[in-house]
Amino acid sequence: MTLLLNRRAALAASAALLGLGAPALAQARRRLTVATGGTGGVYFVYGGGLARVLTEKVPNVQATSQVTGGSVDNINLLSAGDADIGFSTLDSVVDALNGVGAYARGGKREVRIIAVLYDNVLHAVATPAINSVAEMKGKRIGVGSAGSSTEGWADRTLEAAGLNPKTDIIRDNLGVAESANALADGKIAGFFWGGGVPTAAIRDLAQSGRTAFKLLDTSKELVEMNKKYPGLYRESIMPPNSYQGQTQAVSGIGVANVMLVDAKAPNDLVTLILEGIFNNLTDMQAVHPEARKLTLQTAAVKLAAPFHPAAEAFYKARGVSI
Repeated sequence: MTLLLNRRAALAASAALLGLGAPALAQARRRLTVATGGTGGVYFVYGGGLARVLTEKVPNVQATSQVTGGSVDNINLLSAGDADIGFSTLDSVVDALNGVGAYARGGKREVRIIAVLYDNVLHAVATPAINSVAEMKGKRIGVGSAGSSTEGWADRTLEAAGLNPKTDIIRDNLGVAESANALADGKIAGFFWGGGVPTAAIRDLAQSGRTAFKLLDTSKELVEMNKKYPGLYRESIMPPNSYQGQTQAVSGIGVANVMLVDAKAPNDLVTLILEGIFNNLTDMQAVHPEARKLTLQTAAVKLAAPFHPAAEAFYKARGVSI
């Protein structure tokens, strides 16, 4: 609540500068908060890079990145007015728009897409003795931070494998960095993580040699999930050598990652953000390997959730229709 009041006070102070004339207005800086994710994931790096590009390349903008629990946290922060930009997976956005799952308490969250970024890949990480998601039965498994999109995705994948996610495994609510450490320490037998490739925490685990692990094929689970959740998930092939020691491609589940704002975000703010990104696309693409996939064409892809009207107008003005 204090953060929200501070942000509103800052907005009021900025508005007050409108009466101070052009010199004072020129000195005013628009402060933006980017809600990212945990320190071991791609959102953290991508969001930090976005904040840096906006600050360095867009006049009178000061953007800062904020560590969060990921998609669910980010959407809640946007809805509360505590962040201006956030990252999320598409399935979490759809749940938020419908007020279900992690968003059942508090009702619908009205957020809007401003760019499609890259696909999250479900990493089903396990000790060598486990060969499938179904074989996680009875084991202690990391399912993501409580209320996170990873947790929801893990539960849906376990269900698709014929398991009850609440009773057939021993659940540990751990973020990706915590999960990697717990696996290395022998405290869990596997974990789920929905993120970009490579994800730093899993890359570091592979490079450290602290423990042997494998990445499970989840293509069978994808077939079942598409029956229940059509249009949300798609096949994702993790290329060989995405992680040290992973010599074979791994077939699994992907879901689109999107950049969001609140539905009531001002048009000029959305335009400013997108101009900052696409007028400096080379800088943005350098922040992480997943950011290399970002183009005007890939950012403006129709999905199962709406775009902000100002984003639609931005892409249309640049010759790209959603």
